[in-house]
Amino acid sequence: MSVPISQMWTVAAYVLGKKLRGVKRYPLVLMLEPLFRCNLACAGCGKIQQPTNVLRDELSPGACFQAVDECEAPIVSIPGGEPLMHSRIAEIVAGLVARKKYIYLCTNALKLEESLDKFTPSKYLAFSVHMDGPREEHDHAVCRDGVYDVAARAITAAKHHGFRVTTNTTLYAGVDPARIRGFFDEMMALGVEGMMVSPGYSYSKAPDQDHFLARQQTIDLFRQILLPGKRRWRFNQTPLFLKYLQGDFHLECTPWGNPTYNLFGWQRPCYLIDEGYCKSFRELMETTAWQEYGRASGNEKCQDCMVHCGYEPSAVAATFGSWRGFLQTVQWQLGFQGTPSNRANLTNPTCDGASENNTSNTSNKRRVRLPVLK
Repeated sequence: MSVPISQMWTVAAYVLGKKLRGVKRYPLVLMLEPLFRCNLACAGCGKIQQPTNVLRDELSPGACFQAVDECEAPIVSIPGGEPLMHSRIAEIVAGLVARKKYIYLCTNALKLEESLDKFTPSKYLAFSVHMDGPREEHDHAVCRDGVYDVAARAITAAKHHGFRVTTNTTLYAGVDPARIRGFFDEMMALGVEGMMVSPGYSYSKAPDQDHFLARQQTIDLFRQILLPGKRRWRFNQTPLFLKYLQGDFHLECTPWGNPTYNLFGWQRPCYLIDEGYCKSFRELMETTAWQEYGRASGNEKCQDCMVHCGYEPSAVAATFGSWRGFLQTVQWQLGFQGTPSNRANLTNPTCDGASENNTSNTSNKRRVRLPVLK
């Protein structure tokens, strides 16, 4: 199964439209957190450490729609917490589908199979199932045995009911690259539409502080995992971001690319760093000192971060904003691999990636293949 061509076209037209109008900063994906409550307590999670009264609270559908309309991003990711625990999640999803937003509903899948009847299959809705590696590694990461098997069954059930299904995988220090490669094969065998993969961010509130990856560790790990080979893995990500993770393409962070809205308002500056909240999206965009964030700023909180929510928007901008980025994307799509000697020097970059200046403010049968790593 592949992503609808309408989604590809919508994103491309949105980005190119912003560039033609000279908009330097604009959101690509809204991270809509309707609650912090969860039915797991993962050791690497920094999102659920909230007082009991906050964990019991949730955004109303009206508040969600207002945030979506205010932001205008073409894609809405719904993380949490566990969104399927929200009492009105089906109403929220229906409202976003009516707005023709492409939705990735993130879930650990413990409640997915029992919740499928609440939703209607649509090209606008994909369930993004949290899968942090093979069975042993995943169950260890989520701190509960048996979760991998429940999630795998739920993926099969969702596909059987006609839903789009993707996976999202966060990797930490100590994982075995060979086992992760085997895991990718397993996800392809399950028939998921595409996989999203990212290194974990070192949340200060996360219970486990010993397994987050430093920058060079991330590069070394992804070089081993994404070795050229015969496997045909479908990733729900740009080729440039995957090459960035391997040190083959230089990108700078776009902290405004995936703005976050939750119970407290618009989180400043990004999904990963919490330094206060704004009352409106406009206030977030106009009053945040963006130059103080991202690796180039020297901010110590950003030095080891290579997470998709900051760098995928940069990769999208580089793909559509420069001939070099576009041609390299085509080259990598056709299977031409860079050699280690041509890899970008991440300390003294020589590749032109996205920066503040160039990043800027399943019924449909027409399909296009997702990026394939050969």
